[in-house]
Amino acid sequence: MADELELDLVEISAKAEPPVCKILDYQKYLYQQRKKAKEMKQNAAKVVIKEIRFGPNTDEHDFQFKLKHAKEFLEEGSKVKASIFFRGRSIMFAEQGKKQLLRFAVELEEFCRAENMPTLEGKRMTMMLAPLKKK
Repeated sequence: MADELELDLVEISAKAEPPVCKILDYQKYLYQQRKKAKEMKQNAAKVVIKEIRFGPNTDEHDFQFKLKHAKEFLEEGSKVKASIFFRGRSIMFAEQGKKQLLRFAVELEEFCRAENMPTLEGKRMTMMLAPLKKK
């Protein structure tokens, strides 16, 4: 039958009794599979990471300003990487920087969840915040 229709005989399930086969144009089938895969890839959510940087002695007004920006980023669905950069001897204030990052996370807790606790990597302390799922 496949030869008469000038199509291909494709085995669907070899383990079934009797084996299941289908008559179709195999090249067209492969093309449609590639097209579906391409569409799925385009529709996949792309993770965007926005970074907010401040120092260990950031003033209250600047802190609130950066907090406002972080809220906007989280509402649009981006992840936020909050980081504190220590320069020179300011590394002595690492504990103060950790408190500041934790306060940042607490202020934003209705918009996000913390993916990890603040970690010190060289002269930079970072913390990742992911937006909450929308209902």
